[in-house]
Amino acid sequence: MRSAALTAVLAAAFWVWWARAAGNLPLDPIRFEDVTAPSGVRFVARNSATPNKHQPETMLAGVAVFDYDNDGRLDLYFVNGARMPELDKAGPEYFNRLYHNNGDGTFTDVTLRAGVPGEGYGMGVATADYDNDGFTDLFLPGLNRNLLYRNRGDGTFEDVTRKAGLEGIHPERGKLWSIAAGWFDYDNDGWLDLFVVNYCVWKPEKEPFCGDLQAGYRTYCHPKYYEGLPNFLYRNNRDGTFTDVSETAGIARHIGKGMGVAFADYDQDGDLDVFVANDTVPNFLFRNDGGRFTEVAVRAGVAYNDDGQVLSSMGADFRDYDNDGREDLFITALANETFPLFRNEGRGFFFDATYSSRVGRASLPFSGWSNGIFDFNNDGWKDLFAANGDVQDNTELYSSRKARQRNLLLANLKDGTFEDVTAGAGPALQTAAWHRGAAFGDFDGDGRVDAIVTRLNEPAALLRNTSPAANHWLALRLRGHRSNRDGIGARVRVVAASGLEQWNHVTTSVGFACSSDRAVHFGLGKNRLAKLVEVRWPSGVVQRLENVTADRYLDLEEPR
Repeated sequence: MRSAALTAVLAAAFWVWWARAAGNLPLDPIRFEDVTAPSGVRFVARNSATPNKHQPETMLAGVAVFDYDNDGRLDLYFVNGARMPELDKAGPEYFNRLYHNNGDGTFTDVTLRAGVPGEGYGMGVATADYDNDGFTDLFLPGLNRNLLYRNRGDGTFEDVTRKAGLEGIHPERGKLWSIAAGWFDYDNDGWLDLFVVNYCVWKPEKEPFCGDLQAGYRTYCHPKYYEGLPNFLYRNNRDGTFTDVSETAGIARHIGKGMGVAFADYDQDGDLDVFVANDTVPNFLFRNDGGRFTEVAVRAGVAYNDDGQVLSSMGADFRDYDNDGREDLFITALANETFPLFRNEGRGFFFDATYSSRVGRASLPFSGWSNGIFDFNNDGWKDLFAANGDVQDNTELYSSRKARQRNLLLANLKDGTFEDVTAGAGPALQTAAWHRGAAFGDFDGDGRVDAIVTRLNEPAALLRNTSPAANHWLALRLRGHRSNRDGIGARVRVVAASGLEQWNHVTTSVGFACSSDRAVHFGLGKNRLAKLVEVRWPSGVVQRLENVTADRYLDLEEPR
C-alpha cells in the first residue's frame, strides 16, 4: 500500500513539474502580513505550565471570528487557561478576551463591558445564533467548566449555562473534559443543536509520570495513559433549554479521545453528518440517518490512514477542495504522521489522497492543531492552512526550532495536488511558535480571507491577507426563516461566467477548538460575474440567482 502511495506521489510530482515547465499551471500568489501590533490585539494564551506537565497545559486555546454586535465587522473572542492545578482564573491574565472590530484596522478589548471573561480552564469556542434572535451566542467547552453565553443584543452577554442544561455533566462520570464543540441542526427543525467533543479522564492528583526520572526531565504523557470519553449531543428544545440525546441518537456508545469536530452532508441525503477527530484512536464519522446516527468511519475509510494506522488527529475541516461537488476532509496530526487529506469519492467512501496530493510530504515535519480549507488567493480553488507547534516544550528533548514551528500554507494547484508556498507568503508565516488555535474570516472586508492564530504564552498573531487583488470574489451571508437563522448547513453552488463550478456550505465549526466566520466565501478568478448562485437551504428550499456581480457581500434571505 505504501509503495502504491509512493508511486502516486512521484507521478503527481512529475506531472506538476512538466505542467509548470510548459506554463500550464499558473499559480496566483498568496501573501499574509502580521498586523497584530498596530491592531491593538494583545491577547496571550496562558497555559500555566508546571513542572508536573499536566496534560491540559499543552492543548489550549481556541479562538472565534464572529460579528457579535451586528455592525458588519468581524470581532474576535479568545479562550484562555487558568491556574494549574487549581483550575481557576485567579487574575485578569487568565481572562478570556473579546475584541471589538473598530473598522479601521484596530480592535478594542470589551471583555468586561460585555461580561465574558469566562470561568475555569478554557479550551474551545463555538459561535452561532442558537435562539434565532438575530445575535450570535458563545458556547465555551472547557476542562472544569462549560459555559453558554447568550448574546442579549445590546453588546453584553449573560451566562445561561445551568438554565440551558449545558454544564457537561455526565450522569455517571461527572463533569467531562470538553475540548471542542459545534452548532448544527441535526434534525432540520430550524433550531441549532450542539455537539460537544470530550477528550479523556484526567485528574491533576493522578497525573502519570512520563519522561526520564534519572535524567531529570518530565514530558507530557502519551494519550494511551488516559481513558477515553463519549461525546455529547444536545437537542435544542426551542425555549432556551437543551436535552441530552446522546444515548438515543447513537452517539454515547462510542468512546473516543475527541479533539476536533466538523459537519457536512458528505452523502448528500439532506442532513448534516458529523466527523470527530480522535487522538490516537480511530476517528468517528457519524452518518445522520434522519436524526439517528450510525458510526461509519471504518467503512467510509476515514478512521485510519492509508497504512491502517491511527493518528494523533486534532483539527478538521470538511469542505470540497477539488470542485467536484463532494465534501472532503482535511485533518491535522503530529510530526511524522502527516496531515491526512481524504477525498470524497461518492457512494459513502473516501480515498486517502494524502500522498498523491503531496500534502503528506509537505506536512511530515509538523505537528498541526487548528486548520482550514479556504481560497486564500481567490482563484476559485480552496487552499489549506495549518497552525503548527510541537506538543512538548522541553528544550532538553527538542531544539527550539523543532518544538516551535512555523505554520503551513498549501496552495491548490487545481489538479488534485498542493504546493507548499509558506516560504513565499511573507515573514508573517515564518515565525516559529507553539501555535494552537486558528480561525478565519475577512476582518477588513476586502474580499480576502484573513486568519487569527493563538500561540502558547505569546501574543496571538493577526494575519491580514495581502495577496494581490487581481482575482474577483463573492461572499454570501445567509439568513434563514424556516431554516435556522444562521443558515448553518445550507449548501451553496456557484457557477462563474467561465463555467467554473464550486461548492461550499455554511458552518462555523472549523479546525481545532475554534470557530470561523459563517459567511460562505468563493474566489472567482478573473470572472467579474457569477452566472448562477444556487442555495439549498436545510429546510429543502432551493433558491437560485442569475448574473450576480462579483466583489461584494451578498446578504440573502431564505424565501418565506
